[in-house]
Amino acid sequence: MVALSTTYMGLSLRNPLIVASCSLVNNLPGIRRCVDAGAGAVVLKSLFEEQMQAETKDLEQEIWLPGHPEAFEYVSKMGMALGPREYLKLVKEAKEAVSIPIIASLNCISPKWWVDYAKQIEAAGADALELNISVMPSDPKHNSAEIERITFRILQEVKTRIDIPIAVKIGSHFASVARVADELCRRGASALVLFNRYYQLDIDIEKLELAPGYKFSSPHEIYLPLRWIALLAGRVGCDLAVSTGVHDGAGAIKGLLAGATAIQLCSTLYLNGIEQIGRILEEIESWMKKHGIESLDQIRGKLSQMESPNPELYERLQYIKILVGIE
Repeated sequence: MVALSTTYMGLSLRNPLIVASCSLVNNLPGIRRCVDAGAGAVVLKSLFEEQMQAETKDLEQEIWLPGHPEAFEYVSKMGMALGPREYLKLVKEAKEAVSIPIIASLNCISPKWWVDYAKQIEAAGADALELNISVMPSDPKHNSAEIERITFRILQEVKTRIDIPIAVKIGSHFASVARVADELCRRGASALVLFNRYYQLDIDIEKLELAPGYKFSSPHEIYLPLRWIALLAGRVGCDLAVSTGVHDGAGAIKGLLAGATAIQLCSTLYLNGIEQIGRILEEIESWMKKHGIESLDQIRGKLSQMESPNPELYERLQYIKILVGIE
C-alpha cells in the first residue's frame, strides 16, 4: 500500500494532482467530475483583471503594462460569462459541494483591482488563492526591475488583506528567475507555480491576420519547469508546483523527483479526458510499488540540485558536454 497524500501550502491533499485553472473547472458539474476522477485539489478558472475592468467600466490609465493576450481574447469572445459576482458564487457553491481544497485564481497585470476582491474570495470560502501574474515583458520602455516590482507589489498588497495561503504562478521571462522566486517566497508566497504558459500567437498567411497558436501543451514542454524546480527545490522557502507539460504518470513522477509538492494538470485532461487523472494516479502508484516506495516524502526532491552529488549536471557544464562532447 502506498500513500499519495501530501501537504501543499498547508492544505491537506489526498494526492498531489491538481486540476489547473481552466474551463474544465468553471462550473460546479465540472468541478465534481474532477473530484470523482481523483483530483487532489482544483484551481478554479481564472478571473481576469480585464473582466473586473469591464464590469466596473473604469479603465485605469496607470496600467501601462501590456495585457495578457489570452485575457483580451477571453473577455472579447466570452464577455462576462463568469464575472466577478458569479465567481464568488462559484467559490461558495464549490466549497459546499466537494471536500477537496478549492483554490481561486486571479489573473493579474496590476495590483489595482484585487485587494478588496481577494478578501471577498476568502470570505466566500476559498481554501487558497493562486495569483496568475501575467506580465509580458514586451514594452522596451520598461525594464526588468519595473516588471519585478509590479509582480512583488501585487503579491504584497493582496497578502496584507487575506489570511488564506497564496500561490504565485509566474512566467519564465525574468532576468533572474531564481531571484524572483526567492523574493516572492520571502514576501509571503506559500507556493510558486512554474510556469505560466502564455498565449501562443500564429499568423494566417491566407487571411493575412493574426490567429491563435496551438493551445495545448506537449510533453516536451515539461523540461523548462522541471529544470527550474530541480534548481529551486530546497533553496526557496515555499512549496513548488509544476505546471505545463505533465501529460502522464511519468511526467508527474519526474516533477516529484525534481522537488515539486504538487502537479498541475490541464492540457492532458482536454486531450485524454478527465479520467486521465485516475490513470496518472495508477501509474504513480504502480511505479512506487515497483521501486518499494511507500510515500511521496521518500522521493520528493531526490533528484533536485540540492540533493545531487553532481550539482554541475543542472547547469552549464552539462550543456557544454552535450554540445561539444567535453569530458
